Parts: sequence; C-alpha cells; structure tokens
Amino acid sequence: MSETYRPQPTAHGPLAIHVMAGALFDHEGRVLIAQRPAGKHMAGGWEFPGGKLDPGEAPFDGLRRELKEEIGIEVTMAEPLLAYRYDYGDRSVFLDLWHVTAFTGTPQSVEGQPLQFVEVDELAQIGLLEADRPMIPMLRSLRAKQELERPHLQS
Repeated sequence: MSETYRPQPTAHGPLAIHVMAGALFDHEGRVLIAQRPAGKHMAGGWEFPGGKLDPGEAPFDGLRRELKEEIGIEVTMAEPLLAYRYDYGDRSVFLDLWHVTAFTGTPQSVEGQPLQFVEVDELAQIGLLEADRPMIPMLRSLRAKQELERPHLQS
C-alpha cells in the first residue's frame, strides 16, 4: 500500500487531480457520504469522504490523512476498490475509491459538512456527484458480498 500513483497526461487532457475516497459502512450496511461545502467545486453535491492526494504521498497514507481531517477517524485497514479518471470539462480527477475495513473513532463532521449513512441502492437518487456514480455498481457488489459473509441466525 506504499506505492505512489503519479497521474500522467493523456490524449484527453492534462494531469488529473488524484482524489482519494473512502467507502465506510455502518453495522446496517449503509455507506457514508458527505455533502460538498459551499464555495467548493460542485458545492451541495454528495460524495464519498476523502480528498486530494498530496504530491509524493502514497494512496493509503493520503486516504488516512484525508479521512482524519474530514471525518475524524483513524483508518487502520483499507483496500483499493476502483480507480478511474473523470473529466468535468474544466478539470479532470483521478478518483481512487478504497473500502475502509477497519478504523477507530466515530465518523463526524470535522469540517462542518453534512454527513449521512445511506443505503447503496439510494445513492443514485440522493444527489451523488456524477463523477462518483461509476462507484455504485462496485459498492453494490461489495455490499452483496458482505451480506453473504455475515453470519445469520438459524431458526
């Protein structure tokens, strides 16, 4: 998890901003989303918590730093789920979604942005940013796998 990703220019445009995002599930299987604050690009839209990777920073380290700064948790384990480039027109981002499998603390709004846990199937209707929508099928698959692995009471 210590490899550093270095976005490269492509035929489609300049360097992309590398953005780390964390998928955190609660005990009911809902995923945490955060609302983008006023004054930021795409303000008011919902996204997965995270932020920009610093130059030379390893992705896992960037994820840990961003989630500590934004939602006050200490990530101890996470695994990469999905990474892709998204072009807004005025800027490009390289979105890097990780499943946070272990953390300490309770997610809270450190920066004042609204947070909420939602069902994965509600993400498309909740106002999730267009750039984050390709993450929904991966999260559905992950959620289904978690459900299969969860111990069930026998009657």
